[in-house]
Amino acid sequence: MSETHPSAAPGSILFVCGMNSIRSPMAEAIARSVLPTSVYVASAGVKDGERDPFVDVILAEEGLSLGDRKPQKYDDLADGFFDLIVTLSPEAHHAAMSATEADATAVEFWPMPDPSAVNGSRGQILDAYRDLYRRIREKLEDLRRR
Repeated sequence: MSETHPSAAPGSILFVCGMNSIRSPMAEAIARSVLPTSVYVASAGVKDGERDPFVDVILAEEGLSLGDRKPQKYDDLADGFFDLIVTLSPEAHHAAMSATEADATAVEFWPMPDPSAVNGSRGQILDAYRDLYRRIREKLEDLRRR
């Protein structure tokens, strides 16, 4: 199925990025705080990844946490059915579109910058992660209002 926008709040959402270490786990944590508790939320990456400590710093600033969650791969998910898959990188979008072409899963592409590509001081790097947090939160607020 091509990109669609669900007309009702999805019952389950999967966020997918490259390695499930920055964008998708951040989106998962924010979604849990913004969306109704009835919405099942998960995240995964196209490839293996390591947890990014800057994500924990930014989430802690916002009163959120990933707990002891570890990055997981999209292909390793026990339950592959979600009402909505939100892809946060081009690589993730291509993988999700290929995986869902035979079913009715809605896929939305929310292109997000990779803050790990930013060079500079710790403050400049953290600002890039804060910008990512803000962008994801805005998209989730829009989704919640639909």
